[in-house]
Amino acid sequence: MEAAHAAAAVLRERAGDVASLTWQHKGAADFVTEVDLAAEARVREVVGQRLPEASIAGEEMSPNSAGERGLLFVVDPLDGTTNYLHGYPEYAVSIGVVDDRELLAAVVHNAVNGEEFTALAAHGAWRNGEPIRVSAIGEPHRALVGTGFPFRNLDLLPRYQEQFAAMVSATSGLRRAGSAALDLCDVACGRLDAFWELSLAPWDIAAGMLIIREAGGVVTRLDGTDALVDHGPVVASNGMLHPWMLGKVGDAPH
Repeated sequence: MEAAHAAAAVLRERAGDVASLTWQHKGAADFVTEVDLAAEARVREVVGQRLPEASIAGEEMSPNSAGERGLLFVVDPLDGTTNYLHGYPEYAVSIGVVDDRELLAAVVHNAVNGEEFTALAAHGAWRNGEPIRVSAIGEPHRALVGTGFPFRNLDLLPRYQEQFAAMVSATSGLRRAGSAALDLCDVACGRLDAFWELSLAPWDIAAGMLIIREAGGVVTRLDGTDALVDHGPVVASNGMLHPWMLGKVGDAPH
């Protein structure tokens, strides 16, 4: 939490001056700025002081470290960079703590409004210190579902468009806010009933996965196996909707 607060302070400091930032292209519609780098540096500083033995897999500085063994902090210093660059108020710092690939702790700090989601393995999940639970909606026509566009992998777009059509015609609505970390937290606290995306990275999901599971929800791959802190697709839900979600967007027979 201390590391997340330090990174969020960097984001807030520059939020009113985004016009001066230099956008570097990592890929199609995928950007990094000096703010992302400065925020990740602050996380590294705090973790290095507190737990010098820990490794860090950060989206900007060490993305290839996500599979390392031992104590590992999986960090997205600015989840929602494009939102940030446009002043769209949906972005966060996301940190998941893993030991030998087992999720132990998580924090997602909304840098816009200060809302903070946390979780400890086998101990629960919280929003601003208050316990949270997933929703109890089991009827698809009542469900509000979050999603993310496959903007990095446009070859997935035809499949996604089919999924989108299937979901929008069967639910009460779809939402795409542009920060997977916050979307997962919205599932955990019941604002969303489910979420899916076809191409996410470890730092996008490490914290949110634990927060959902500790809030009573389910996070899997498209085939229904448990999602890991890895690259790939994710389906998350309150549990009640999960078989239906997998039937609509998953690899299981429809």
